[in-house]
This record gives sequence, structure tokens and C-alpha cells, in this order.
Amino acid sequence: MNRFIMILLAFLALLVFACSDDEDDRSERFKLLTGVTWTSDSLLVNGSDASGPGQMLENFKGEARFREDGTGTFGAYSGTWSFAANETEIIILTDSLMFPLTTKIAELTASSLKVTTSFPNFELPEQPFSLRMTFKAK
Repeated sequence: MNRFIMILLAFLALLVFACSDDEDDRSERFKLLTGVTWTSDSLLVNGSDASGPGQMLENFKGEARFREDGTGTFGAYSGTWSFAANETEIIILTDSLMFPLTTKIAELTASSLKVTTSFPNFELPEQPFSLRMTFKAK
């Protein structure tokens, strides 16, 4: 009987540790990114505000939500997201953009998300647009 109880306790302990490992496997960056709703703070193209009506980043204005299942909303866009390059980049896929948007994470803390990327300039292909988007935790 004592042997049965010991085996049962060992099994229960193993089960508890196995279930808690799923959450522990998530990196600190994953937890920071998915743990809050982000609100746009500044949306810049070539150093100038581009968040106003009719401007290039207008549709990124508002809230961004990176869900744990890899889906999300990014201002007016919805789609999927994933980390790349050892969690130093975020790739956003949405039907609203012609190609994946790959951003470099300049800063990710509990209260701040800052990303940069370049975007093709179809009028002057040799001079892509330089984008910087900053968000604050809501």
C-alpha cells in the first residue's frame, strides 16, 4: 500500500511539473510582448510623424495586441505575428499588406515597445522609407 501511495505521489508531482513547464518555456520577451495591450505613441517615417489621416502609418495608429496563439491586431490590421532572428525581430503577416512586415525590436520592456523597419519606396526604389514605431503599455 505504501508503495502504491509513493508511486501515486510521484506521478502527481510529475504531472504538476509537466503542466507548469509549458508556461515556463515561454521566453521573457514572449511574456512581455503578449502580456499587455500596446497603444501607439509615435509612428514615424523618415523621422516625421506619419500617423495622421492619409499618411503612411495611419492604419497602425491605435492599439496593438500580440496574442499568445500568434494572432493579433495591429491598429486597423489583423493577422499573425512571430518572432524571428532569436527574438530580435517580429514578423507581421496580414492580408492588408502586400508582403510580410519584418521589424527589428529596438526596445521591449514591460512599458515600452519600439520597433524599426524599412519599407519599399516604389517611386524611388533606391531610397526605402525608414519606419520607427513606438508603443506604450496600456
